[in-house]
Amino acid sequence: MPAAAAAERIRDLGEFEGLRTNQLTGYGVVVGLQGTGDDNLQYVTEAMKGVSGRLGMQLPPGVSPNLRNAAAVIITAELPAFAKPGQRIDITVSTLGQAKSLRGGALVLAPLYGADGQIYAMAQGNVAVGGLGVSGRDGSQLTVNVTTVGRIADGASVERAVATGFDRQGTLHFNLHRADFLTASRVRDAINTRYPGMASIADGVSIELTLPFGNDIRAAQLAEIEMLTVTPAPVAAKVIVNSRTGTVVINQSVRLSPAAISHGKLVIRIDESPRVVQPEPFANGETAVEEASEISVEERSDRVALMPGAASLSEIVDALNLLGVGASDLVVILESLKQAGALQAEMVVL
Repeated sequence: MPAAAAAERIRDLGEFEGLRTNQLTGYGVVVGLQGTGDDNLQYVTEAMKGVSGRLGMQLPPGVSPNLRNAAAVIITAELPAFAKPGQRIDITVSTLGQAKSLRGGALVLAPLYGADGQIYAMAQGNVAVGGLGVSGRDGSQLTVNVTTVGRIADGASVERAVATGFDRQGTLHFNLHRADFLTASRVRDAINTRYPGMASIADGVSIELTLPFGNDIRAAQLAEIEMLTVTPAPVAAKVIVNSRTGTVVINQSVRLSPAAISHGKLVIRIDESPRVVQPEPFANGETAVEEASEISVEERSDRVALMPGAASLSEIVDALNLLGVGASDLVVILESLKQAGALQAEMVVL
């Protein structure tokens, strides 16, 4: 039997506007590798000249060092909401060139930029790599997982905070993950039951909250609102079809009207029976191979199957199992039922 709709916390149905993470990216150099770096990448050479220049060591003009122990990397991180300067965040380091592994390397101090081009964090630390790569003298190699991507726990220090507007705006919007007017109405009613007159619906996604000023009381009210329980609206009826793998997923809102189905198959069989032909004695001929093909066509027409109307997911599964067809044939049948108006659902083909 289909499971009844369960109540969920408001915090699991959406998020407050502005209180989100922000993506950071940067470019840096990982040093200390055991000969697995970028030995001929110009980006690494120029970056190392900049690093050495900051340390007071200038490379002679025209000198291009062979940097097999360094690798150019792209650094990515997520800056949480309310992150303050001095706090630390995790970063991911990925190779940019042909470096074979980042195992044992250390990231040199590098800035992390936001979408506005401002520096929001500084990254540095030892790279932890979960993959393993080994090679033999004969050229044989063995790689386990990915060795060109590493992670540094608490590898970046926040240098700039992102303004969220949490303490300056008189209203705050709560945005649902999925647009639905019924769910929005239930969220509004649950909030107004706890705080009368606080919530109103802005659209199918957003609920507008009128909050008092003062960070302490505002944070306390939002904490209570997040833990209120709401029963979400039933999801729309959908049938998801993955055409590459033949996977078919049907949700519990799908309904099936009575329909009659006849699904036949055409089987074509080609048998090849080559024969060796020998020449007659003293004929100065050559042995030849004579092709012999036999083509047969068989049409398997199944009887018409009656699919009764189904009002639940279990009944739909039982009705489809009566056909006894494979996944690829089932996709064709579902599409035909949709065209005939017997399948009350949206077909989504991936």
